Amino acid sequence: MKSLLTVATLVVVSLSPLGGQEKTTNVILVSMDGFRWEELFGGAVDSLMNDLTYVKDFDTTYLQENYGGESPGERRQKLMPWMWSIVAEQGQIYGNQWLGNKVRCSNSHWFSYPGYNELLVGFSDPNITSNAKTYNENVTVLEWLNNQPQLQGKVAAFASWDVFPYIINDVRSGIPVNAGFRKASGPDLSEKEKILNQLIDEIPSPWSSVRLDAFTHHYMMEYLRKEHPRVVYIAYGETDDFAHDGEYDHYLQSAHQTDKWLRQLWSFLQEDDFYRDQTTMIITTDHGRGSSPKAEWQSHGKTYEGSPFIWIAIIGPDTAPLGEIDIDERLFQNQVAKTMARLLGYDYYNERGEVGPVVERMIRH
Repeated sequence: MKSLLTVATLVVVSLSPLGGQEKTTNVILVSMDGFRWEELFGGAVDSLMNDLTYVKDFDTTYLQENYGGESPGERRQKLMPWMWSIVAEQGQIYGNQWLGNKVRCSNSHWFSYPGYNELLVGFSDPNITSNAKTYNENVTVLEWLNNQPQLQGKVAAFASWDVFPYIINDVRSGIPVNAGFRKASGPDLSEKEKILNQLIDEIPSPWSSVRLDAFTHHYMMEYLRKEHPRVVYIAYGETDDFAHDGEYDHYLQSAHQTDKWLRQLWSFLQEDDFYRDQTTMIITTDHGRGSSPKAEWQSHGKTYEGSPFIWIAIIGPDTAPLGEIDIDERLFQNQVAKTMARLLGYDYYNERGEVGPVVERMIRH
């Protein structure tokens, strides 16, 4: 049993920002579901891009012209130009195994719900073994931050997958989670939100549980303009679903489009008085994918080599511009939650498990 002094200390720690934080007052966390480190660091893979088994709607010549290249550097620049210009110049990118830098999941399942729990809670929960719509018993860093007096009511989440209200436990946390086929709600909807609400009924999604990422992105952008939340989580989903469908062309197109949206988001953050020079963006994924043989690219999980390996990118006023990290080391998905809170000046902890440590290199000292 904790002493009264210990309990009092925990309360003070949870309610009081840490000293020494310089500039970050807002954090945007972004995930691209199932987007492999191989494409992030090496661009499009020729053996998949030229195989008509995995190219359903785009001419292979078109793919080669838009995503091909003589070197991994050229291909990745074509696929993710914002990532490899702005973030690579002004931020940090982790997870290039070809350079010895590894980022991996600590959970042993290597699929979405366990991965998102680890990302948002800061530890692997052995009781989460499926993607079932069950409310998460763990308090996420989003909920924890929303419980801090200075951030209460200033946390929001937007996601394409309809399981996110359960992962974030919107019922208990009180965090607004616009996910799946949910629409914008409230008494003062903008014209853009009204149009999005109409179109989400009129434009069919290829999947029953995942809406098209365009809705997730534009609902989020409009919410940022109207409400100016301080902590936002955005979970894009298309890359994983197109991969499961075996559509490498759409997987590439979706990743490229997401990079465009991230450019738009970052530009907005630099233009808006509330966010300018005070906002850090963290970008990552929930799991990797199979790597060899190439047919295993479609899948992920315990039996697929490569599935536990992910990547993390970060850019913001308190992050040194170190670019692509080539240090031989191993980081884990469970370190994002505490790092995210530390950027805001808080020492996040969780009573249900040991949280992964802060990635100190991501924060200037």
